[in-house]
Amino acid sequence: PAAHWADGVLAELAALPHVRLLPRTTVFGRFEAAEYGAVERVSDHLPVPLPGQLRQRLWKIRAGRTIMATGATERPIVFDGNDRPGIMLAGAVSAYVHRYGVLPGKRAVLVIAADSGWEVAGDLLDAGVAIAAVIDLRGALPAALAERLKASGTAVIEGGAVIAAHGGSAVSGITLADACGRAQRFTCDLVAMAGGWNPNLALAAHLGERPVWDDALAAYLPGPSGELIPAGAAAGRFGLASALASGAEALRAALGREVALPFAADAPHGQAAIWQSGPCKGKAFVDFQHDVTAKDIALAAREGFTSVEHAKRYTTLGMATDQGRIGQVNGHGLLGAATGRSMAEVGTIRPRPPVTPVAIAAFAAHHRGAHFRPIRRTPSHDWAAAQGAVFIDAGQWKRAQWFPLPGETHWRTSVDREVKAVRGGVGLCDVSTLGKIELTGPDAGLLLDRLYINTMSSLRMGRARYGVMLREDGGVLDDGTVTRFGEYRWFLTTTTANAARVMQHLDFARQAIWPDLDVQAASVTEQWATYAVAGPLARDLLSAAFPDTDLSNAAVPYIAASTLRWEGRLIRLYRLSFSGELAYEVAIAAQHGAALLIHLAGAGADFGMVPYGTEALGVMRIEKGHAAGGELNGTVTAADLGMARMMSSTKDFIGKKMALRPGMADPARPRLVGLKPADGKSAIRAGAHLVRRGAAPVIANDEGYVTSACFSPILGHPIALALLANGAQRHGETVTVHDPVRGADVMAQVCDPVFYDPEGARLRG
Repeated sequence: PAAHWADGVLAELAALPHVRLLPRTTVFGRFEAAEYGAVERVSDHLPVPLPGQLRQRLWKIRAGRTIMATGATERPIVFDGNDRPGIMLAGAVSAYVHRYGVLPGKRAVLVIAADSGWEVAGDLLDAGVAIAAVIDLRGALPAALAERLKASGTAVIEGGAVIAAHGGSAVSGITLADACGRAQRFTCDLVAMAGGWNPNLALAAHLGERPVWDDALAAYLPGPSGELIPAGAAAGRFGLASALASGAEALRAALGREVALPFAADAPHGQAAIWQSGPCKGKAFVDFQHDVTAKDIALAAREGFTSVEHAKRYTTLGMATDQGRIGQVNGHGLLGAATGRSMAEVGTIRPRPPVTPVAIAAFAAHHRGAHFRPIRRTPSHDWAAAQGAVFIDAGQWKRAQWFPLPGETHWRTSVDREVKAVRGGVGLCDVSTLGKIELTGPDAGLLLDRLYINTMSSLRMGRARYGVMLREDGGVLDDGTVTRFGEYRWFLTTTTANAARVMQHLDFARQAIWPDLDVQAASVTEQWATYAVAGPLARDLLSAAFPDTDLSNAAVPYIAASTLRWEGRLIRLYRLSFSGELAYEVAIAAQHGAALLIHLAGAGADFGMVPYGTEALGVMRIEKGHAAGGELNGTVTAADLGMARMMSSTKDFIGKKMALRPGMADPARPRLVGLKPADGKSAIRAGAHLVRRGAAPVIANDEGYVTSACFSPILGHPIALALLANGAQRHGETVTVHDPVRGADVMAQVCDPVFYDPEGARLRG
């Protein structure tokens, strides 16, 4: 028995170590480089999935050779009233009888245009169903079947046509005409249509290979393809023995392997290209889901929509969930008949993936916890973990938040220690997550001038400069540094969160706005590992780490950059400071980042070097009044951040005109200020609202809000940055910090946003 043979083959395959079986899996698309997409229904068939069990799994399969045995779909026949309930495809009738043991009707009529309909007639007779009539639209039936049918009282019509089906909520009868045109009505509650079979070719055509019409088979067959080998009904081999033989041939072509075939009887499987039977004066449906009729196809041809792609969109033929598998070829046949073209000339549409619907969740996969996105680790991750670091998700990356020591039970204790260590000695922080962009070309300086509010083209080689970019609407996009390493070579840094956005902005500017500029850009964020060495002893530490390098102020002044060699590897050295202390950034190719970190940590041992994380970094930048994520929130202008003087008046740049509009340049806008608690101890929380002293502490009186806040271990009290209306003129004023959700109101004094070393003497030391 066939089922026993199939079970044996599956068992044999499952026992082979190099074979993976994917049951309940559907291949939905074929893509470039022989990649296939498939969805495995892992637990959809279970009444109750196991705890934590997936519903579906997405597979990406890269194949050297593929055997496509996707089978074929039976096609209906177009005639008046062919959508009545009880009118079914002949294959569905056999499935009800054999698979489910259900009789779909008590009195049947068969409309046949393919040899497979003869088998259905035998199935119904064997099941005891009365057959009122059988019409083979092509001509003669096999003599033995015709005699059996006539003996059972069935009217046998060879040739002829279907005039119309009748009935309301269900089919009640059908009128057939013989070859001489004589019409006769038959009472029935079941009509089985055997219009032939269309090979399922979607996968074979996803990369552009056009199906080829075969007149002998009256079907489209797969076009030539390199790695894809059709087999079975997908290759037009409809008989069982023929299908098995084509599978063996495909295996031989793919792997050079022979396979022993079981014995299988092969019934004839001819079919004719009969798309429409009868006059079709009423509603004769071609696409049963979108209600496309034969008249719609004829109208499309008259209106000039003679291409199959145009006719599809004019009529919606093939746009339903079956994607044209059932009625599309019939529609193309009717279009050819209406325009006087052969099926080869009409052609067929190019299907697109997915072949079957795929849930968006299958593409997106898990969205819980760490499964929401890939985990990205910096080169220092393992070293930081060994030091006991507590990590936080910063943008796309895992970053060390702080490094607790034994006995430090509160995070503030660790952060305060790290800040004091940097301010009083030396600390080391991984800043590899900052966005990095390499810019090359003779017009790179000109492009940078158009992107940044300040002039960059005048930058000398070996020097760096802080810069701010605006959006087209005049709002601040991002800030960072620009370093010039050569006449045509520049290096940009961005904030961690905006790395991709700035790269997109830069690419749009050079490709769409100024395509004439000779400049190239590449994102190199992942290519460089970068470490900040900050504190009064930073120069001493680096001198010990690189004893052959002159790090004096004369050799490496503030905002300078240079290169050096360490163990034969290129290092970029920047004299930049985000902490406000004497500081350097040391960069090396990412694959050597861990080795450089260990070397720096070893050299720093003699100087009491401590690692510090993002929290300490945040405290120090607030102390220095540096704008960051809380301030670069998409609503501020450069003037709001106190950077109006940076905006060049001698050149144009993106966002300049919009930033100078009265509403954007109004001094009464919320401007960046510092806040100190009036009592010297009360905490100020980010997100709290600012209300004028004496006014009712309600949101309606809101004049700004706190953007960033922390406790400063150097100053000994809480501090904050805020955006306050007309803030530049309100230094020294006391305002109410209104925080209705998290606690009592706090009185705070408005001050300059730079709390620590406002002259910048320490970073230039």
